[in-house]
Amino acid sequence: MSCVLTLALDEGAQQRFEELRRAHFPPELNQIPAHLTLFHTLPEQDETLLLLSEHAMEQQVFPMRVAEVRSIGRGVAYFLESPAAKALHHNLSGGFADHLSGQDRQGFRPHVVAQNKVAPNVAKQTLAMLQAEFQPWTCKAVGLDLWRYLHGPWQHLRRFAFTA
Repeated sequence: MSCVLTLALDEGAQQRFEELRRAHFPPELNQIPAHLTLFHTLPEQDETLLLLSEHAMEQQVFPMRVAEVRSIGRGVAYFLESPAAKALHHNLSGGFADHLSGQDRQGFRPHVVAQNKVAPNVAKQTLAMLQAEFQPWTCKAVGLDLWRYLHGPWQHLRRFAFTA
């Protein structure tokens, strides 16, 4: 089994992104919660749990700036900025280097998808609407969430709260 690792956001930000996803994601395809993916495929093994636990214990809660809303082709995503998130991703990449997929070896661009898999004209309309009302805001990264990928839906396995 493979796992997905996401960055856990503060409750207010998570709720806000969930509302956006419910409003704009095709309901029949919306099988997982709003999320900020760090890695798409990690091994489900004890070493993964140990490494994530160690990193979480050494990591402080940190701010992230929700900087812009952009097109992702057939959808829309909110892009976030945070030097701490990039550093965390870099550090975790080193620990999982032997297990990273090609997708996970590409550059890390923190984002939360509000809409995907819609017709291009629908995505364009959604983007225009969301950009018109967008104001940058700040949220906090509070931990790591590990999910089991079930070929569609995900099963939450564990949260590793930042405790430093």
